[in-house]
Amino acid sequence: MDSNLLKTKSIEQLVGDAESGAKALKRTLTAMDLTLLGIGAIIGTGIFVLTGTAAANQAGPAIVLSYVLAGLACAFAALCYAEFAAMIPISGSAYTYAYATLGEIFAWMIGWDLILEYAVGSMTVAVGWSGYFQRILAGFGMHLPAWMSAAPAAGVEGAIVNLPAIIIVLVISCLLVIGVRESARFNAVMVTVKLAAILFFIVVGVGYVKPENWSPFMPYGWAGITAAAAVVFFAYIGFDAVSTTAEEAKNPSRDLPIGIIASLIICTVLYLSVAGILSGIIPVVAYKADAAFLNAPVGYALAVINQDWAAGLVSAGAVAGITSVLLVMLMSQPRIFFAMSRDQLLPPGVSKVHPKFRTPYITTLITGVVVAIVAGFTPIQILGEMTSIGTLFAFVVVSVAVIILRIQRPDARRPFKVPGGHVIPVLGVLSCTYLMIALTVMTWVRFLVWLDLGMIIYWFYGRTHSQLANHAEAAARSSIENVANFLKMAGYMLVFNGFCITLLGLMTEWGVTTEELAKWHELDAVLTKWFGLHINPEIADAFGLKILAVGLVAVVLGFVLARSSKKS
Repeated sequence: MDSNLLKTKSIEQLVGDAESGAKALKRTLTAMDLTLLGIGAIIGTGIFVLTGTAAANQAGPAIVLSYVLAGLACAFAALCYAEFAAMIPISGSAYTYAYATLGEIFAWMIGWDLILEYAVGSMTVAVGWSGYFQRILAGFGMHLPAWMSAAPAAGVEGAIVNLPAIIIVLVISCLLVIGVRESARFNAVMVTVKLAAILFFIVVGVGYVKPENWSPFMPYGWAGITAAAAVVFFAYIGFDAVSTTAEEAKNPSRDLPIGIIASLIICTVLYLSVAGILSGIIPVVAYKADAAFLNAPVGYALAVINQDWAAGLVSAGAVAGITSVLLVMLMSQPRIFFAMSRDQLLPPGVSKVHPKFRTPYITTLITGVVVAIVAGFTPIQILGEMTSIGTLFAFVVVSVAVIILRIQRPDARRPFKVPGGHVIPVLGVLSCTYLMIALTVMTWVRFLVWLDLGMIIYWFYGRTHSQLANHAEAAARSSIENVANFLKMAGYMLVFNGFCITLLGLMTEWGVTTEELAKWHELDAVLTKWFGLHINPEIADAFGLKILAVGLVAVVLGFVLARSSKKS
């Protein structure tokens, strides 16, 4: 196999590459800026939209427990992020941390996964922004034509495109090209407005809480709480976005841990308050099929209790709040692109820095256009779950990487260190993996397809163009060795896919999750429509084992070919 697949970059090399040359970014952000950026990314679509969606479809009033469960998993991961961010204060987030500990191929996987997390997260936020923006317009008696108000699959008759979602993405992208400092100031204003809106909802809504709306408290059981926790996990994305701006922080070793941990604590308290009050105002499960509720639940709940004036104010605050989330998401994703391009795993031309604004403008514009197009044609439920699984996977890798780097480099300077030895990183791995299992089968299938596509791109481009690639080694390799290496890599991919499919089937069969929550019927409908095939948990685990077996055969065959090539 290529020697660079498992090569790592030293911490010193990573920092040196970032701080030298024309591609260095401008350091302007303080601890307060970073905390506000974290809050800006965390509080938004999660609290204003997904709280109602997850409560109605998965947890019921027990959504508060879902937030506790997701918050604990996030806390474990946040501490690991803080340790890494203080040690390696450069752009790239978990991608960079994996490059320093696990090797290039794992760094690529995480970088590709983070593209999914932030890009799809931006799409989710844009659709949520559109829902609240249209509610404000409705308050003034203005209604957008159906064709431009929602995605075709969103359940709105006559819908063709979600035009407001497209427009807001393009506007924010242009702002981000101008400069990160200017964007941070805009974010601070938006954060102030949305915090005021949330506190206003809490003060007004608490007087309309009816305890009988909390009964039954767990209509979908513990499996529903877990499934909702996996969905609302999206709501906590933000503290990791802080780490992507590390190269623009004035004192990253001190300020990054402060920004990460402070933003998470503040937002968790607000989430629990809003979730409890929302589910106490109205019986959330009764609105599971109401598209107006699912798109803007907080404003909708106030309208139900005839507080239209309050609903209007909260909706205005939600628009401001979700705008700040979109800004941070669209700020983070291009910086992942930027870091991967600088390492030449992606074309180096896209990592150009604007000569005047000192921002990664090409990656920002590419991200903005792609996000705008997809947000205009995809419903919010699919996007939210895709973001959650990408985030959870990144958190698992970061938690593992903390343990590995402590073993490999116990002497490295750690301005901030996760307390309790390996306990918290291990808890981070276990809790995030548990939440991943609770997501729907279709979400897993899309995730596996995305990872497989990423590995194909890496194998045929990133691997050969990497800064760590040994071109003399590649030139000396025979065609049989190349085939053997490809078989081994394809085999590993099949083994991973087969293992995941088998595990998903067994989880439902063992009662860890349920058919209703795993939604096997959605995958069955897709396979029946396109391939004439049927799927259920029993068929899935058998199919997964077959894929796993084929993968193992490919790996063994690859090793046999490699050995025979060396002998000849």
